[in-house]
Amino acid sequence: MSTEVLPPVAPDVLAEAVEQLSARLRKKLDAAVAECAARAEPAADGSVSVPFGEDAVVTLRPGASGAVTGADQAVCTCLLAPRCLHRAAVLGASPIADGETVPEPPSEPQLGSVSVSLSVPLSEAVSVPLSGSSGTKDAGPESAAVPSPGAALGAVGVGTETSQGPPPALTAAQVRAASALWEAAAEALSAGVTAGGTVVQAELLRAAHTARLAGLPRAEAAALRVVRGLRAARERSQGQRLGDLTGAFRELLTGAAVLAAGSSGPGSTGTTRRAYEQGGSLKVFGLCREPVLSATGYGGVATHLLGPDGAFYTVSDVRPGGLSRARGAGSASVALGGAVLDHAGLARGGLRIVGATVSSDGRLGAGRGVSATPVRGVAWSEEPAAALFARPVHEAMAAVFDGDPLESDGAGAPLLGCDVEVIGAAGECLVVRVVGDGPVLRLRPAHPHPELPHAANLGRIARYPGLVLRVLGRPDLERAATLRPLAVGSVPGASDTLRLPEEWLARADLGYDRLQGSHFPPVAERSVPVGPVGVGSDPLADAPLWRVRRLLETGVAGGRRAVAEAGRGADTAALVAPLRRAGLGGAAELAQALTAEADRRPRDAFGRLRDASADGYARAWLASAVHLAAAERSLVVASWS
Repeated sequence: MSTEVLPPVAPDVLAEAVEQLSARLRKKLDAAVAECAARAEPAADGSVSVPFGEDAVVTLRPGASGAVTGADQAVCTCLLAPRCLHRAAVLGASPIADGETVPEPPSEPQLGSVSVSLSVPLSEAVSVPLSGSSGTKDAGPESAAVPSPGAALGAVGVGTETSQGPPPALTAAQVRAASALWEAAAEALSAGVTAGGTVVQAELLRAAHTARLAGLPRAEAAALRVVRGLRAARERSQGQRLGDLTGAFRELLTGAAVLAAGSSGPGSTGTTRRAYEQGGSLKVFGLCREPVLSATGYGGVATHLLGPDGAFYTVSDVRPGGLSRARGAGSASVALGGAVLDHAGLARGGLRIVGATVSSDGRLGAGRGVSATPVRGVAWSEEPAAALFARPVHEAMAAVFDGDPLESDGAGAPLLGCDVEVIGAAGECLVVRVVGDGPVLRLRPAHPHPELPHAANLGRIARYPGLVLRVLGRPDLERAATLRPLAVGSVPGASDTLRLPEEWLARADLGYDRLQGSHFPPVAERSVPVGPVGVGSDPLADAPLWRVRRLLETGVAGGRRAVAEAGRGADTAALVAPLRRAGLGGAAELAQALTAEADRRPRDAFGRLRDASADGYARAWLASAVHLAAAERSLVVASWS
């Protein structure tokens, strides 16, 4: 189903439209949603009409932000409007609007609100801290074996408090909103993708909107990510990964749990706007460019910069436009203090900035009082860039892993530089070894989109085993010893290395520059034999933790019933026994508790459910998911040593 014609819709507008439907119409909603996108007809005034026969036409009139943010902007001509199936179906087929396009709630001082650190290429990714949860469940023997999320965190040695002193208390409205969000997320998890239709999504969107009004924008963003993942999975969109939706559910449930408990850590509530602070005068040097693509149709470029003190900065230009915008923005002008540079020139040049404004995640603002003057760029062999490649890999990664093991993801990892020797291709990866008896790394495309040259450039490099090159990329913290390179360059003093043009400063941006045959040493000068590639062991793939991951993903895809079926009979022994043999007793117990809780449906003498709540099941699922994330991260840490 294509939704490119339909405008984005605010979460509360869709939630209200679904709530107004009768029970009979709600059963027909998903079927009606599937037919809407093909009927959409855009008009010259910016509105979109969707006809339903001769007597019913739904018209969406987005506001100045480009999104439908009010109920009066979606009208239907049928007699049942606005409580009609047509209007709710069109709103359900439309994309979910981002928080930035929705009008801000009334500003009230909220305790514990700090700015959210979001990385440029994954601007929608939101990390939520983990803690215990509130809720009720039967006090039966099976439910007593189900640990709480907070207990699971303690079992793997992860603390929920990262700041000194007691955490700031939340308001009563915030606690109520977080509790409602937990309940909606638990119900969505229990339903799974197969039963997580528009009605389930609308309940989650309503809870997300309530969280936004209560001053919990980070929780709202996590809920929107889950809803988008449910939609993509139900529509079987290209590039949709069940593992991503599983991670989104884990982040949403953990964030709602800690907030519903009435305590919060740094960044748990979030802010709706990125705060910029005065940075004074700065001198920054370009490192590389990176294309930016988002699931909501935004595209652009992020140019990574480095200060004399080794601090990272970024200048981004992201707007609606998708892939075409991302490809063209690489040579667009830099909108920063009147600088007469484009992003291609800035990536190999520098800026002297007066009156700089800097956000918490290193983004440079383009305020009215900012002025910038171009300066000469530096090669990677010159300071301060040379320090990135001189630092040992294991030392740099140790600093990365010092953060919260369940909050960090690949998006937030800082850039890592190292000199490597090419071994060859192994599937989708380029296998290299860090020069100087370093670890064997797998290089994966930073952006797998076929229209971007990341994969093609890595494939060409793989044809030259023994080639020595300098790599700058972002570690993938969810895979063992994996780096997603953004740029490559020549190694000073090496003969068998890249031969890039002087105007490129001996480096190439893998997302924009295309490597040619002339950039590599001639074949006559090389004497490296081509043989089978030895990838080495992958501790994450070799561990039987994949069984737990598959169980969790089964629950996300098929809901509670699918987990219950997976834990019956011989399937339980096939799941638990390999984990115990590998010494993963904690993972085995949590997985067994999850399957038991999924199959626990106590009924009274009349066959009615005594406890229809999904709270206990969500607790068990989250406990297993938290333990799995921590165990996998420990294996990833070991792979970099």
